[in-house]
This record gives sequence, C-alpha cells and structure tokens, in this order.
Amino acid sequence: MPEVRIIAKNFMDMVASMPAIKLDKLYQNGFICEAILRSLPPLAKKYVLQLLHIDGPVPAKLLAEWVLPDGLSKHKVAIDRLVQLRVFVEAFDNRKNEKTYQVNSTYQKSLQNLLVHGGTLPRESMPSNITVRLPTLEDLETYALEQWECFLLQLISPSHVDKTLNISSSLMKVFQRRLLSQRDREAPKLTESGFQFLLMDTNAQLWYIIREYITNSEERGVDAGDLISFMLELSFHVIGEAYNINTLTEFQRNIIKDLADLGLVKLQQGRKESWFIPTKLATNLSVSMTESSSRKEGFVVVETNFRVYAYSTSKLHCEILRLFSRVEYQLPNLIVGAITKESLYNAFDNGITADQVSIRNYIVYFAF
Repeated sequence: MPEVRIIAKNFMDMVASMPAIKLDKLYQNGFICEAILRSLPPLAKKYVLQLLHIDGPVPAKLLAEWVLPDGLSKHKVAIDRLVQLRVFVEAFDNRKNEKTYQVNSTYQKSLQNLLVHGGTLPRESMPSNITVRLPTLEDLETYALEQWECFLLQLISPSHVDKTLNISSSLMKVFQRRLLSQRDREAPKLTESGFQFLLMDTNAQLWYIIREYITNSEERGVDAGDLISFMLELSFHVIGEAYNINTLTEFQRNIIKDLADLGLVKLQQGRKESWFIPTKLATNLSVSMTESSSRKEGFVVVETNFRVYAYSTSKLHCEILRLFSRVEYQLPNLIVGAITKESLYNAFDNGITADQVSIRNYIVYFAF
C-alpha cells in the first residue's frame, strides 16, 4: 500500500497542543484525567501514581535514579510526554541549581478525587423497559463501519450510496479544506491528500477527521476544550447502552448529530424518548491508533495484463478502485476490472499521482 503522508494525531496529541489555561480547565474533569493516565506510557503512569500524593517539587535527578541505566531512554520519553501534557510542571530551583518536576495541581486534585471517591458520568444508561430492542454488539459494530463507509462513499460517489446522509456544513468543511476541491459549479473532486486519506485504515481516518473537526471548531463559535472534553467523556460510556438525549446540552446535541453521521453513535427514537448508543468507534476515542483497528480485510491482485481482481464486499473499495481503473463487474465478494490508459489519465486529471498508482514487477498484492 502506498505510504500515507497525512499524519492523523490522536486525542492526546491534540490535548498536548492546547494552551496551558485551557489544559488546566480540561483537567478539572476527573474522567479527562483518567483518559490522560490511560494514554501514557507504562513508566509515565508509574511516575504519576507515585507522585500523586506528593505536593512539593521532586528533583529530576531523583526521578532518573528510579530506573536502571538501560531504561534511561524510556525515562526520557515518559518525562517528555508528561511535560507536553502539563501533567508534570517543569521548574528550575536556582537555590539548589537543579531541575525539578511537580504534578500539575489541577490534575492532581481531580485524579485524587476520582481515585478516592470514585466518579459518575453526567448521565446514566436508560432502563430496558423504556428503550426498544437495542442492537447487539455485533450489529452495532457492523452499523458503525457501514455508516463510516456510507459517509465516505457519499463524498466520493454520491450516486452509489444506498441511503443519503444529511452531512452538516461543519463536517463538509473538514473535507473541503484539504481532501476535496471544487471549481465553479463542478462536482467536488478528491485532492492528492484526499486519495491518500482513502487508503488509511478506519481508525486513522477517524483520528484525522476528529482532529480537523476540533481544530476548526473556533470558526463555528465552539470552544475546542469543551469539544475535547465531551468526546473524551463519551469514550467512558458503555458500548451498546442507551443514553437519553435529554441529558445533553444543546451544544452536545449538535455534536452528537455529527458523530452519528460518522458512525460513532447510533440514534434511536422511542414513543416518548430518544437516545444515543455509543459504538466501538466512540469508546476508542481515548485509545491510540496502534491499540485498535477497524479495517475490513480485502486483497487486490493486478495481473501482468493489468486485469484487476479485488476480493472485497465493500462498495467503498469498489469506488476507490474506480478512481484509477475501469470496473467491469462486481460479484458479492469480488470486483473485476482493468487498469487502462484512459483510466489512468482520468486518475491524473482528478489529482491522483503516478506514485499512488504504482505497479511494481507488473504484479501487485496489497491489503485495503
């Protein structure tokens, strides 16, 4: 598979890039502090828990003595991450002429309170006698991936979508910023970065969209800190449980509608109440991309005569292949086509580069 140059950061990278004032505000929420703790490297977690009940600064030399010489590289990575996230506040003691670290006081109080007294989410799941028959975990995972594919399919080939999504203007702007281009009254076309985006796995795509969605939130009059706080809070909800929409603020309801388009939650309506059901994509928001994967397996074989055989059941995969090849017919689990001079010219006209459609040794086997 071609190398993807778009870097889709996870939530903790976005948190680390926030100003100190907004970070301290974020750390007033105990669940955010727990999400931060979960994301840390093992050694960094150990440092936080060991210093959690120590109020004063600790010399950097003392922390370095806690690890063996062959663990100094991991020690440096742990300290750097803690300082980036402002979990540790770095200072210099002029009197003793040494560097010190101290746990961020706001983070310290919130995590102490959560560990000692426990914590409850702002909303409880709804009782089963109110909700209709909820989907199983398998059905919910299938729904989440199908919804995500439908979302992407509508952007690159609306005519091949089974159900139409009313994508909000805020989500459309995320794509139009770098992934889609439009001239005059022509239909939007994928950019080079947009094609690379389609080659990412589901979690990488999700992180990219969420990052851009949050980065551009200020333009919509939405505070990025509040948005991150709500999304990380959402990751602590239970997959498959129903939560009442009425427990959300107006701001959160607008966000939930966008997240439903992305497949992070499923919206359902009862006789009197309506609710949302978190999917696995939502609960993975506070997890690193490398710790979870949501990719449909499929393989492409290109023969020496440039005939293409793609073993996949995905309509999205079919439309991706259509961007640079001529799709001739599609069976339930097989797509058959050919790479022609005309299909390549069409791909180049749409911003896809030759490097992205590379054929080595005239035969290629690669996973979607």
